[in-house]
Amino acid sequence: MNSDYSRLENKIGYTFKDKQLLMNALTHTSFANEHKAKKMKDNERLEFLGDAVLEMISSEFIYINMKEMPEGDMTKLRASLVCEPTLAMDARQIGLEEFLYLGNGEEVTGGRKRDSIISDAFEALIGAVFLDGGIEMARSFILQFALNDIENKRLFHDSKTILQERINMVKSGTLSYKIVEESGPDHNKSYKAVAKLDDKIIGEGVGHTKKAAEQQAAYSALKALDKRS
Repeated sequence: MNSDYSRLENKIGYTFKDKQLLMNALTHTSFANEHKAKKMKDNERLEFLGDAVLEMISSEFIYINMKEMPEGDMTKLRASLVCEPTLAMDARQIGLEEFLYLGNGEEVTGGRKRDSIISDAFEALIGAVFLDGGIEMARSFILQFALNDIENKRLFHDSKTILQERINMVKSGTLSYKIVEESGPDHNKSYKAVAKLDDKIIGEGVGHTKKAAEQQAAYSALKALDKRS
């Protein structure tokens, strides 16, 4: 854990008036439970608030900037921007995992690398910015760190579907996925997957779930295809 708040504040371009709010956003429930005597608050309520603020701002952004996009596609795009893996990427962009307060159990089992924990903290941070600085500060934060690189995030979120569509379009073979490697203890598994076109490997990916590894493999296959075209 790195408690040098000024480093995080410099990264996000916002200085908190209420440092307690920031600490609250960074406190996982496991840490709060281990420090009940100090009446530590976990970040779950701030996460709830941040989730709502993020959904509103992302919906507004899509509505204003994607003027011809039908409602169904708007919903899919928003989902790609606010899903757990994407928010975890956003969090890592600012090194948020360094600053989290985790209980000993979560620390030793790799909680600092877990998408669910990091993405929740990112939403909690949005909630904290909103309470401390208001909606415009929250909007600025979200635009800079969550609504950036949209096309790449959409490609990542829909990678398996998009890859299947491309394969179907050129009728070049049968797409399949295979888990080729499994490592780590039960509480912190890591999987390696390959995407195959017939018998040829066209992408590889690693994730903490089989689904995440397959998604990463599809994404790497799409990036490779894009480079060739």
